[in-house]
Amino acid sequence: MAKNVLEVKDLKMYYFTSKGVVKAVDNLTFNLKKGEVLGLAGESGCGKSSLGFTLMGMPTPPGKIVSGSVKIDGREIVGLPEDVLRKEIRWQKISMIFQGAMNALNPVYTVGYQMTEPLMLHRGMSKEEALDRAQKYLELVGLDPEIVYRYPHELSGGMKQRVIIATALLLEPEVVIADEPTTALDVVVQAQIINLMKKLKKELGLSMIFITHDLSILAEISDRVAIMYAGKIVEIGDSEKVYYEPAHPYTQKLLAAIPRLHEDVEKLEFIPGQPPNLITPPKGCRFHPRCPYAMQVCKEQEPELKEVDKDHYAACWLL
Repeated sequence: MAKNVLEVKDLKMYYFTSKGVVKAVDNLTFNLKKGEVLGLAGESGCGKSSLGFTLMGMPTPPGKIVSGSVKIDGREIVGLPEDVLRKEIRWQKISMIFQGAMNALNPVYTVGYQMTEPLMLHRGMSKEEALDRAQKYLELVGLDPEIVYRYPHELSGGMKQRVIIATALLLEPEVVIADEPTTALDVVVQAQIINLMKKLKKELGLSMIFITHDLSILAEISDRVAIMYAGKIVEIGDSEKVYYEPAHPYTQKLLAAIPRLHEDVEKLEFIPGQPPNLITPPKGCRFHPRCPYAMQVCKEQEPELKEVDKDHYAACWLL
């Protein structure tokens, strides 16, 4: 049985704003096994990217980790000083493929400069050694190694995304967080990036959290899927179970909203209403104002994740 490389327990990360406290990541518990891809899906604003940055130990200001535990390869990182996180954890133990490759590279430095810097800093490599390693990783992601001498503006969107992926893998981290890596790419390039990620998972045994709002992409790459709504995980389980036997009404609605090519569609499905304000979330189940099956208990008490099948959990009073 594969060991857990990431263990998250009762994690809370709130944004302390002038208008109130935004509960973006609210009491999340899950784990990630060695060589596993965990897909994280949900509507915009549900806390997916906030969770990603929190796991990196760098919640976006004014965000702060309120409580909970994050262990990477058995080591607790919540509460570690910033200099320890920077030197020993980020990029070495956990790295991130940032959303929007167009803005993730510094336009005034060459690709090689940006890729060799972490190797020289964290591994103590010479410039020549670091450049050689950077070129090998560019080849790994299907790029010409001579790209190290180019500037970001000379690359296409898909090429930039591959550079970002190669950079995230340079220090061979235990966990990689891919934050919507196909955003702003056309569908052909999206498919190429997904195929690349699947290839890297197989060849390198990557342990990855893949964040997206596109459930069709997750079906391609994920071993397990977690569905987030309003700062909470409402369902988590094996990909096939979640897709073919969704237990939570929110998951059911998300999947129903995907058009089927082999079916005649007279009316597109949608989820009525809008996600709640996370400063003042609804009492009880946060999905109850939009749920067609809401009962009185849903409005009064918050459901906990309950096992509905082997390794398949959902938080709903109907279960």
